[in-house]
Amino acid sequence: LRHRLWKILKWTAGIFLLLLLALAIYLYFVAIMNPPKPTDTASVNWQRDALSPTCYTLGNNWLRRSDSGLWELYVEGEPFERGVVNGKLTRELVIKQEDAFNEQINLMVPSGPYRHFLKYFIGWFNRNLAENVTQEYQEEIYGVSLSASDQYDYIGSNYQRLMNYHAAHDIGHALQNMALVGCTSFGTWNNRSADSSLIVGRNFDFFVGDKFAEDKIVAFMNPTQGHKFMMVTWGGMTGVVSGMNERGLTVTLNAAKSDIPSGSATPISLVGREILQYAQNIEEALAIARKRHSFVSESILIGSAQDNKAAVIEKTPEETTLYESGQDYLICANHYQSSALAGQPNNRIQMEESASLYRFHRVEELLTRTGPMTLPGAVALLRDQRGLRDAGIGMGNEKAVNQLIAHHSIVFQPQKLLVSVSTSPWQLGQYVTYDLRRVFALQGLQADREIRDSLLTISADTFLNTADYQSFVQFRQIKEQLRRGTAGDLDVEKFIRLNPGYYHTYVLTGDYFFRKKEYRRALEQYQVAKTKEIATLPERQYIERQIEQCQKR
Repeated sequence: LRHRLWKILKWTAGIFLLLLLALAIYLYFVAIMNPPKPTDTASVNWQRDALSPTCYTLGNNWLRRSDSGLWELYVEGEPFERGVVNGKLTRELVIKQEDAFNEQINLMVPSGPYRHFLKYFIGWFNRNLAENVTQEYQEEIYGVSLSASDQYDYIGSNYQRLMNYHAAHDIGHALQNMALVGCTSFGTWNNRSADSSLIVGRNFDFFVGDKFAEDKIVAFMNPTQGHKFMMVTWGGMTGVVSGMNERGLTVTLNAAKSDIPSGSATPISLVGREILQYAQNIEEALAIARKRHSFVSESILIGSAQDNKAAVIEKTPEETTLYESGQDYLICANHYQSSALAGQPNNRIQMEESASLYRFHRVEELLTRTGPMTLPGAVALLRDQRGLRDAGIGMGNEKAVNQLIAHHSIVFQPQKLLVSVSTSPWQLGQYVTYDLRRVFALQGLQADREIRDSLLTISADTFLNTADYQSFVQFRQIKEQLRRGTAGDLDVEKFIRLNPGYYHTYVLTGDYFFRKKEYRRALEQYQVAKTKEIATLPERQYIERQIEQCQKR
């Protein structure tokens, strides 16, 4: 009997190992993503020229670093050619961006074997990704990928990695509903704007570490098909999160709460890109959004010079609808507002548990107070750090319009084809303004010179010159050390003085004492945290659980 059981055990183990091997082979092959085959590849042999150490040209195309700290890029041509030129001009930025992205992934997922597993999981998850990306954008991404680093070949080919990075925004908030994306945007027109024309403002609060936001690119794209457009982006990214085209149509993305998807579809940034490149009004933008299947839920705020108003395309994997406010203004945070989608279970949870509705009401409050909107007024609104009724809620609170994490902040004036982009840090530096007519009228770049409109610059926030700002910088540094476990002995009183109005300050100090098993002192910190403006329901529930744990000790 023992011999028979041993044979059965070996047979079962053999079958199990065979299944594991089959699964590994399957995952390996579905993870392979073959690049497209462009008909004209002559651009692969082109070389860039340097006008200065931070300014390069390639034919009519160019890249330069502005004295504002922003990179400025102009690219024209056919899809593959655009991608190749983009990659050659921004090669160092593409490599640096991928380094920063992977450094953050390693911090979030420190286990090497688990990261290896995730590589195959994402390959399987995105197995149909290329089928949901148009041939045009496949070729453009492939062209950029030729300039990517070979350092990450173990993750996948350059093309496969860049394609997957375009879906990273979607995967991040769909699979984990992480607080990586908590954006705020608004539009005003008619009586709500000082000159009655449309103004659209937005904060792109997408945080993947400080290094990821160091090299922002203001890109001006002149494709052979569709409209010329600008977007704020980063190395290797051809999708759109914030942009405006030559027809005065704007696109800004705002994440909504999503179910866990079973597989990928069209990355939402590429839906935004297609709208910007091929639509000239709200109706055409909606038609494009309905044509593409997404695997996450998203609000796409569309500003239209032609319609002189803004509207929100609310999109889920199953449904696409249009929301219009019926007023001369519109606000968009991270929840749906249309009658079709507002009552969805996910959206109700988002409104009840997240900071989205609070931020929405704060923008509403500020719009009422500001009066008819101007460019300086829009910038002031996007920089606001206070809570409802001007309450002090601490620096960096997710309930604030300005959470002090923004990758970029931007204001569009669509009828004037003017766009104002924030400079570091976050939205506190100057907002520099570009006139799309002037930029697209350039015939190449013969000298390294400024292309922005210096007369329309908005000054840096005076907050930068305060002791509070210096305190917040120190607070973030210590917070990061606590996250990495490198803080050592914490001077708790000093740390609290850096950001005393912020609930998370006391959560961090509570956690510090809890790890040291000083439960009475931890309890005191958690109880103070509970008296502050807590950003989300899950965080409040965490604090309450920690209080219970401390009281049991």
